[in-house]
Amino acid sequence: MVTRQQSSDASGSLASELTIHTSTLFDSKHKTFLSDISLVVDTKTGLITKAYQREQDLPRHNVSNRNTIDLRGLTVLPGLVDAHTHIFLHPYSETSSLHQMRDESLVERVVRATNHVRAALMAGYTTYRDLGTEGLRDADVHFRDTINRGLIPGPRMFVATECIASSGGYETRMENTLPGGVGATAPRISDPADGIYGVRAAVRRRLGAGADIVKFYADYRKRALRFPSGGWPGQCPIEFPPSGHLLHGDRNPNVLLFTQEEMDAMVDEARASKVPIAAHAQSPEAVVMAAKAGVTSIEHGAWPSEEALQAMKDNQTIFVPTLAVFDLELNDGSEEGERSRQAILAHTKAAFDKGIKIACGGDTGAFAHGDNARELELLVEAGVPLLDVLQGATLHGWESCGGDLCGRRFGSLRAGWAADIIALDGDPTQDLAVLRRPVFVMKDGRVYKQP
Repeated sequence: MVTRQQSSDASGSLASELTIHTSTLFDSKHKTFLSDISLVVDTKTGLITKAYQREQDLPRHNVSNRNTIDLRGLTVLPGLVDAHTHIFLHPYSETSSLHQMRDESLVERVVRATNHVRAALMAGYTTYRDLGTEGLRDADVHFRDTINRGLIPGPRMFVATECIASSGGYETRMENTLPGGVGATAPRISDPADGIYGVRAAVRRRLGAGADIVKFYADYRKRALRFPSGGWPGQCPIEFPPSGHLLHGDRNPNVLLFTQEEMDAMVDEARASKVPIAAHAQSPEAVVMAAKAGVTSIEHGAWPSEEALQAMKDNQTIFVPTLAVFDLELNDGSEEGERSRQAILAHTKAAFDKGIKIACGGDTGAFAHGDNARELELLVEAGVPLLDVLQGATLHGWESCGGDLCGRRFGSLRAGWAADIIALDGDPTQDLAVLRRPVFVMKDGRVYKQP
């Protein structure tokens, strides 16, 4: 049972102020651990009003009371941010994305999403950047609002509604269709748009629908029906198809979906409306074009390329490498899979070494919500120092959501910022696994989990 607790005074009314004592606290701005910091939280606004270093020692015993939470002996962090999620998806190992988008009912997908956001919050993730409903149109807007209204527990959400793609660029591929729309149909999974005026109109549609962030597909594998893979039991396979390898296969390669002028127009329209914009981009060409257009973030960007890294560096683009979803596909025990996996990890480390800002997002939904920390583990495996990973999962996560365009500051524990606070029973610098086991979770000054 999720607890949503606020301290009460002797009369039973909600206390307007809480003091939280810590012995080890992560400073996400300076990437260091601070000792003996206390935080004062206004529970009415959900903000930290004061952060100070204690000058006097506290008693050794736990000093928690109605107005005090004692987190000494634990490692305290800002609430974590997953910068690339899909709340309406569950693990592909359970059901393929095709069958989820095409066959699962609206009710089932919303019920699953309710479980997903609860699992994420209990895992210490107080903010989700959700980048596409994958067949449910604008349902994420209203789902976000149920959390904001306090109807269900979950992370603070920044949603994209439908993503924008060019005609035929990102859609459910089906063989059982005839000209004129005869035959099987499936929900659309993107907002198709073409030309500089068409893509501007698409950005306007997304914002009018309630999106917090715009996402477009700079490239995608849109030629699945050229050499279709098995879609149903007993289907006759295509004989002698080209390689389907993720990085260099020709069976269904990534191809550009927009021109440079179209990408420029989408970014310009988003900026005019003061919203961040993210680009799905895997091939180096797509990364370079989207970065030059001025997107807030590049999602995936896995194909090793010095030119792509330089474009992100030159344009101050945030990189969200989504290592967890690549690990899901490539960690199959084969030598080829492991070589590709290591190439992607090395490319991510090269991005970090080049000074590109990294935010942590795993494409969560393709794997289980609640297992979000897998992305952090893979970034450490890639060679990114842990303190930089923690910054990527907190402060850089806020920046990927738009920074001050969010209307609220989070991802750092300082005065004026959201009281999103988690505590780990252990030292992540010694045992990375403790990131998966938060024992205390507070979001906006409300306690949802405590020892």
